[in-house]
Amino acid sequence: MKKQLLFIIPSLAAGGGEKSLINLLSQIDYDQYEVDVFLFAKKGVFLSFLPPQVSVLNHSVDFEHFSLPVHSAIWALAKRRRWKLVYNRLLYFLANRRMGNTAQNEQYAWKYLKQACPQLVKTYDAAIGFLEKSSTYFCVEKVNAKQKIGWVHIDYNEMGMDATYDHTYFKEMSTIVTVSHECARVFIEQFPSLKYKVKVIHNIVSPTIIYEMSRQNIPLQKQMLTLLTIGRLHPQKGLDMAIEACSRLVRKGMKLKWYIIGEGQERIKLERLIRIHQLEEHFILLGQQANPYPWLDVADIYVQPSRFEGKAIAIDEAKILHKPIVVTNYTTAKDQIIDRVTGLIVDLNVDGIEKGISLLMKDDALRKQLTVNLSGHSYGTESEIDKFYQIV
Repeated sequence: MKKQLLFIIPSLAAGGGEKSLINLLSQIDYDQYEVDVFLFAKKGVFLSFLPPQVSVLNHSVDFEHFSLPVHSAIWALAKRRRWKLVYNRLLYFLANRRMGNTAQNEQYAWKYLKQACPQLVKTYDAAIGFLEKSSTYFCVEKVNAKQKIGWVHIDYNEMGMDATYDHTYFKEMSTIVTVSHECARVFIEQFPSLKYKVKVIHNIVSPTIIYEMSRQNIPLQKQMLTLLTIGRLHPQKGLDMAIEACSRLVRKGMKLKWYIIGEGQERIKLERLIRIHQLEEHFILLGQQANPYPWLDVADIYVQPSRFEGKAIAIDEAKILHKPIVVTNYTTAKDQIIDRVTGLIVDLNVDGIEKGISLLMKDDALRKQLTVNLSGHSYGTESEIDKFYQIV
């Protein structure tokens, strides 16, 4: 009899956690497992990449209406005389608009969101809250499962979350997965009593799939050195620093085009910075791309200017395609890059980003040596699925 699995994630928008889930689901043996997915929002660039064997759970009418924009939600719920949900929808809106830490806002807003979340009827062998916060809380409070698994993709300390609030939920998990040994160390430092529950499962990346998808043609005529960054338009990703570094390089006469693949809350701010620095021809926001690999394949340098990461999937993908890499020195950078061997680890500031890119642009021999070093190793992690099987 097949084991019944449930994964919970907010959506399948472009992001490292979402891509990690798609990669994991692509490796599962569906002769042995039956898989459901609960999405808070049934949308995202990766939705079409779900394997056909995966079932996306339907939402209740209450949850559908609660999930609408606030005015539409209140109107729809009021028409059905769902007054308690009208009250909670208003409080949910206000909780998410409070000044301060947005991660904590999401934590504290859960008590309102959960009023509209269905208690799932089906019992699972394992339920997996595949991202922090709401996915974890839903897994604990709304699912019947023989075991419950939390999945932490970040350096927990960097998000500024309320650890006391999260401890209430993490202690209910049978296993807590982190995506790197450094993430595990940080998590255990924050939650020492949960050390025995922590397992490391690296993000799954498949060279075969990446090579195949990278062959797609894209509308790019290379006339100068091409840089690429993949990531959400979010303060975490350091794109404001990247724009300043790009401006300095261009003012020094460097000929480059720097493409950014991703979408997010900082688009308006970043577009304004691009205009201020007159970088419209040099720093280009491409938006979400269902297939980023052709862009990665043609790039001369991959840049990860993040302020913090758990384990950046895009870096592993750049390594698979043998790209010279510049990465800022956030706490988990050394989990993925050996400085001057598989990439450059630079100071986490504008000066560091500028100097690292400048060095690689000027030093053809160093770029070629990094590529040669990368080509001598296999970076596929498909075997990580076996670690997953061990915990479910």
